[in-house]
Amino acid sequence: MSGGYLSNALVFLLNTVFGLYIGAVMLRLILQLVRADFYNPLCQAIVKVTNPLVRPLRRYIPAVGRIDSSSVLLLVVLQIINTCLLMLLVGHSIRPPGLLVLAIAELLSKGIYLYIFGIFIAVVASWIAPGTYNPVLGVVESVIAPLLRPVRRRLPTLGGLDLSPLVVLLGLQLVLILVVAPLKDLGVALI
Repeated sequence: MSGGYLSNALVFLLNTVFGLYIGAVMLRLILQLVRADFYNPLCQAIVKVTNPLVRPLRRYIPAVGRIDSSSVLLLVVLQIINTCLLMLLVGHSIRPPGLLVLAIAELLSKGIYLYIFGIFIAVVASWIAPGTYNPVLGVVESVIAPLLRPVRRRLPTLGGLDLSPLVVLLGLQLVLILVVAPLKDLGVALI
């Protein structure tokens, strides 16, 4: 009986530690892509946390355009390690093709949930304290703006009510259902 509890605790710890670090690296990559304010305290913290693994990779892996290839590679490797450890912990066999597909699906899922969380933060902040500035909100706005901007251009506001976050949230949920879930199923089938 206690083995189940121990393995549950280990799964929780692995998912938490890897999830937080993968989230930080993913945020770093997104912040670079949207050209967020590097001097923002949250951006500085993310760079400090991720530098120990990203910097050494940058020496050997060049950026491709505006995409930081070393961060992308680090994300994939960390997710593969996390998935591999979880599979070994629960006693599943591991096949590289399935592992890679599962890792990509998990990264897509985490990225989408990062945007969903950011949109919720921005919406709640706009209701609680509209018009105020907070360093965290500045970063959140710069991250979610590329998703909201095209929808805001096409969707009129209704009496001052911006419905673009709702439309984007619906779109992100559809991507989770129609793209990520089948990818996860494919990865499981390949393992």
